[in-house]
Amino acid sequence: MAEHVDVAVIGMGPGGEVAASRLLSAGRRVAVIERELIGGECAYWACIPSKTVLRPPEAAGGVDRAAGADGARLDWPAARDYRDYMARHLDDAGQVSGYRDAGALVLKGDARISGPGRVTVDGRELTADHVIVATGSEALTPPIEGLDQVTVWTNRETYTAADLPGRALVVGGSAVGVETAQFLVRFGVQVTLLQRGDRLMGREEARVGELAEAHLRDAGVDVRTGREPVRARRDGADSVLDLADGSSVRGDVVIVATGRTPRTEGLGLEDAGVQIAESGAIVVDEHCRAAEGVWALGDVTGILPFTHVAKYQGRIVADTILGRPRTARYDGIPRVVFADPEIAAAGLTQGQARDQGLTTVSAEVDLAQAIARPWTYERDPRGHLGLLADPNRRVLLGAWAVAPQAGEWIHQASLAIRAGIGIDTLLDQVAQFPTYTEGYVTALEALDL
Repeated sequence: MAEHVDVAVIGMGPGGEVAASRLLSAGRRVAVIERELIGGECAYWACIPSKTVLRPPEAAGGVDRAAGADGARLDWPAARDYRDYMARHLDDAGQVSGYRDAGALVLKGDARISGPGRVTVDGRELTADHVIVATGSEALTPPIEGLDQVTVWTNRETYTAADLPGRALVVGGSAVGVETAQFLVRFGVQVTLLQRGDRLMGREEARVGELAEAHLRDAGVDVRTGREPVRARRDGADSVLDLADGSSVRGDVVIVATGRTPRTEGLGLEDAGVQIAESGAIVVDEHCRAAEGVWALGDVTGILPFTHVAKYQGRIVADTILGRPRTARYDGIPRVVFADPEIAAAGLTQGQARDQGLTTVSAEVDLAQAIARPWTYERDPRGHLGLLADPNRRVLLGAWAVAPQAGEWIHQASLAIRAGIGIDTLLDQVAQFPTYTEGYVTALEALDL
């Protein structure tokens, strides 16, 4: 006989964890189902380990750039050991016991929706009033001929590696590629970054990609834009990529950072009336409902595949199930690349605004020329801030920054965009001196309104 729960959560990454914890706190009987490790990709193979190993190079660079400080030394074994501690040594025993202590039914294995309100986990049947699909995404391997003949890493191999390669070929110039290239080069790896498009960070403003490329080159990365790998081959111990322009590059490993694809295969979603988009993502409504009694959240929805969005959607789903329906909104969501300096953005790009038929004005400021904080922070200060506004409604539409700690202070723009705070109010805001946040006033005053 099938066991009944109020809610079955398939996939226990950050979004699934938020939903499950919220429902458990409200007294619901919850089954948490995970085929790998509770905590998901973010906790073990992506966000946490990557940001952990990006921090030592950032700190060392900060020492190098600060007047009156020198002598920082990077120690890969120490950084690796702390990374492994932060990633729980790929052991989720504590999470399993924590959820059991909270009253959850914890099941480890492959789940399949076997019918409306029915879930099978490795032959064990459950019935549930609600099923939440939070299975995330997996690294997308580009269709390069012969790629199976060379040494290929995804984010998983990169951020669990015990030893670093001498030479790495990073394929892809978006967030993961930029972070990975910077982490490796600062730890002494010879890095070549290949980007098929003509600029890095292709989904952001062109200026962001230009600045990101300049900073990577300064760090020692061989950045090659407009270069598409068409063939991979082994030459002795080398992994070689032949490029469309007739040239080739070689290294010890090829690291693919070319995007991710939703994990929906084998879940039986068709038996629950769930619609799958051409991208492979689950189609959801404004409450993250995928079908009657079925919900989806996180990367598997294909909507802004960030951990913070998955957690937000987890709150939306849990609250709606608990009778407090909320509508998900995605305007002003921050996007951060933890490079050095950090790259942060929120809201629309000029291209997106144009596609929506919006009238815009924009401004960019060199923060070192505008405010004091960059000079107190480091020698030869870096930092640029760009704003995009609607001159008719006098509100911000978008913002970007490439500067130290930009991931922290982008949230002022994020809130302004999300809440529709008028530019006149923003101009009247008083920022602490000296901070990078002061730059907003200079950029706002530069808008042709």
